This record gives sequence, structure tokens and C-alpha cells, in this order.
Amino acid sequence: MSNLLTLIIMICAGVAVALQPSINARLAQKTGLLESACISFAVGTLALAIAVLISGKTNVRGLHETAWWEWSGGFLGAFFVSATILAVPRIGTAATMAVAISAQLLTALILDHFGVFGFGGMQIDLKRSLGALLLIIGAWIIVRH
Repeated sequence: MSNLLTLIIMICAGVAVALQPSINARLAQKTGLLESACISFAVGTLALAIAVLISGKTNVRGLHETAWWEWSGGFLGAFFVSATILAVPRIGTAATMAVAISAQLLTALILDHFGVFGFGGMQIDLKRSLGALLLIIGAWIIVRH
């Protein structure tokens, strides 16, 4: 897959992530916070199950070799979705996403720097630090509005 296609997919994913909290918060007005998070994950699970079946590449042979923490992504995703459903009606979608993206970037810089989980190994340098600082300043401006 080319880097251009990867970037296009990530742009679409970014749009989806920006839409998701507001859609889920709207659903929560009718169903409740945890209920809307559960519905969101159930629909996502169904969509992924269909994609796995269509791909024909079902492979669960390595499940017995996984560490307990490798299963925590679903829990972390559920926490994130629930937190955004809570935050959007209170601080708005832009502030919610600005804070979340800033926290994601800072965490990603640390993960890359130390090569956590066997990925990255990209040092935090002046350019990366400046980029993160600018994003944090932007988030602060958005939240203060």
C-alpha cells in the first residue's frame, strides 16, 4: 500500500473520529451514556465481523500466544468512546477532540521515543517537540473559547 493511500485512509479515519463522539452523544441523549457506547461497539463489532468474513482471512490461531495486555485495546477503546460521549455535550466536539488529540500525540511521541511495544524508536527532537507544543497551544486556545 502506498504512503499516499495510507494518508488518505488516515484522513478519512480522522473525519470518522471527529464525527463519532457527536453521533454517540446524540444517541446517548436517547439511550444513556454507557448504553450508547455499548451500541457503538456492538455496531462496530458487527461491521468488523462482516469484514473478516468477507476477507476470508479469518486467523485466530495465535490467540493462545497473546499476553493479557494485548487484549486491553478494546477496553481502552470503550473508555475513549465513553469519555467522548461524556465530554461532547459539556465542552463541545472541537474542545473534546483538541484535548484528546493533544494527549494522543504526546503519548505517541513517548511511545515512539522509547520504542514501546516494539514500534517506533523515533527520537523526540526539536521539530517533533515544536509540533507537539503548537498542537497543545492550539488545543488550549480551542478549550478556552
